[in-house]
Amino acid sequence: MRASLLRSLATVSGLTLLSRVLGFGRQVLIAGVIGASGNPVADAFWAAFRLPNMFRRLFAEGAFQAAFIPLFQGKLSGEEKDAAKQFAEEVAAFLLLALSGLTAVVMVAAPIFVYVVASGFEQGTDKFSLTTLYLRIMFPYLACMSMVGLLSGVLNAHGRFAAYAAAPLLLNICQIAAIYSFADSPVEHAGLALAVATMVSGVAQFLLLFWGAQRQGYRLRLRPPKLTPDVKRLLALGAPGFLSAAAVQVNIVVGTNIASRQPGAVSWLMNADQLYQLPLSLIGIALGSVLLPHLSRKVKEGDDAGADDALNRALELSALLCLPAAAALMVMAEPLCDTLFRGIATDALQFMGGRESAFTPLDVAMTGAALSLFGAGVPAFVWQKVFLPAYFAREDTKTPMNFALAAIALNTVLALILFPFFGFLGVAAATSIAAWLQAGLLARGLLARDQFHPDARLRKRLVVFLLAGGGMAAFIIWATPFAPTLAPIFLDRSWIVILLIAGIAAVFYGLIVIGLGGARLSDYKSLATTATKSE
Repeated sequence: MRASLLRSLATVSGLTLLSRVLGFGRQVLIAGVIGASGNPVADAFWAAFRLPNMFRRLFAEGAFQAAFIPLFQGKLSGEEKDAAKQFAEEVAAFLLLALSGLTAVVMVAAPIFVYVVASGFEQGTDKFSLTTLYLRIMFPYLACMSMVGLLSGVLNAHGRFAAYAAAPLLLNICQIAAIYSFADSPVEHAGLALAVATMVSGVAQFLLLFWGAQRQGYRLRLRPPKLTPDVKRLLALGAPGFLSAAAVQVNIVVGTNIASRQPGAVSWLMNADQLYQLPLSLIGIALGSVLLPHLSRKVKEGDDAGADDALNRALELSALLCLPAAAALMVMAEPLCDTLFRGIATDALQFMGGRESAFTPLDVAMTGAALSLFGAGVPAFVWQKVFLPAYFAREDTKTPMNFALAAIALNTVLALILFPFFGFLGVAAATSIAAWLQAGLLARGLLARDQFHPDARLRKRLVVFLLAGGGMAAFIIWATPFAPTLAPIFLDRSWIVILLIAGIAAVFYGLIVIGLGGARLSDYKSLATTATKSE
């Protein structure tokens, strides 16, 4: 069978969009029920959720697959399917042993790991105790995510992306069900329900991917764990690759730890993080996931020109989509937070039981300020995901690891310097600045190796997209103050006006791009280069 890179991207992005829509619903309900500032449950839950959520993003959103897929595809290309299956079983056995052991350690020594995530939480307080409890409940989720990442890699190597992209839906569904069921209960019960729902969703995601792999002919059996030569090779490639792809997540955890000294800051950062993750997931993670197997095949076939063209078109497509998202988040952050966490949340909660959103105007202002700073880093976050596959496809994980270490060091130093002056906003700024450093180093490395040549079309259209993004931002700044005036037309719901302004701004951006000759659907036919699927 034949499948196009563009169609695979549409599959992943479409299901990711559905997941993120549900994620918005989940985030709105959680913020509305447990709030942010002045509530120990909110900070405790989001701090405890950091570690399992980080590993979910690493295993299920590409970092693990970056090392696994090229090796797995090498087995498919040079040997038989049975050899690839055996390799997957060997890796599964080792992962389960290592991560089950880690899970046991974390559950026993949870207070130590709470200090790693949020050293600002004082021992003996309700916030510290709740964080410890939630972490113990949620951390077994890690073992499930390791298997989700492995099975996703198997399916993605065969060009099957649907189950992989659909898995995060289950996390949102489980957490929405939990917060809906306990919306009228004491807030401590709601936090406990969310922690249990997170663990249950891990099992559900594993079962979905297990079913998908079974349909593809990969019913993996459990082997005795052994450090075989293939597993050693995976570890040699995977350890630096894991860190290089994980830099954003490590920076967020470092930032959470520093910000935990400010009450409410962990919740403000987490809510802002969830919002800017939308364009990152829809564009960067989705594009990076389908680009890696495509580039791996091109590299193994010796088609350097084809790999270079795919990278140019991926950067062009990502810029077309991420630059307007960045512009909107930067100039519209606070109205968007008010729309989601107060306007929509209040209407949803009143429908459920008549209560007001627990998210205060202070929470809106603080979350909006953090979101604006994160928005400035969105292009860098996305382009990291596009550049990394160009290294991983050539089985080079050490070079991006060095770049990641530089970004982590810069983030840590900047956050420590800025926090005393700007509080948690210094943490958000440090995260975005470090992301730009890492993206720049990745691009420079490929240029120096003669493995990336920005063509004339890419350079020209980047200028067009920047001009269109500037025009879109100007329109938003002009139109947003009219929201309160227009609200009576929509039953005094100004959040509807804000969403309309955002939609009109997106159309305005598209018209500018088309008017300046920046994009046509036919332009991306080169992304439809076909790649054979193994059956």
